[in-house]
Amino acid sequence: MVIKVFIASSSGSTAIKKQQQDIMGFLTVNKIDFEECDIVTSEDNRKWMREHVPEDFRPTTGVPLPPQIFNEEHYCGNYEAFFDAREEHAVYAFLGLTAPPGSKEAEALTRREQQ
Repeated sequence: MVIKVFIASSSGSTAIKKQQQDIMGFLTVNKIDFEECDIVTSEDNRKWMREHVPEDFRPTTGVPLPPQIFNEEHYCGNYEAFFDAREEHAVYAFLGLTAPPGSKEAEALTRREQQ
């Protein structure tokens, strides 16, 4: 499974730039393999991202903006959903991955299963 992070390499928005860096930095530090898909340099990436963000997760006006995260073709979410998952120590579940043994997420899952 490949995690795909759709980004805009030349965004004028500092918020979008920071969100993209936050996601990719987290994935890198945690040794989670991912593919960076730039929607600025590739029309195919832009089209694919826009077509695959589910209707329920699209803004009411305009088109979905990066960063958007997918596991292969499964939509995981945008930055806000990623941030919430990180705060809840549930990023691996958010990404559709198995948490590594010893991680906070794996420990939390074990505790929930034992209850």
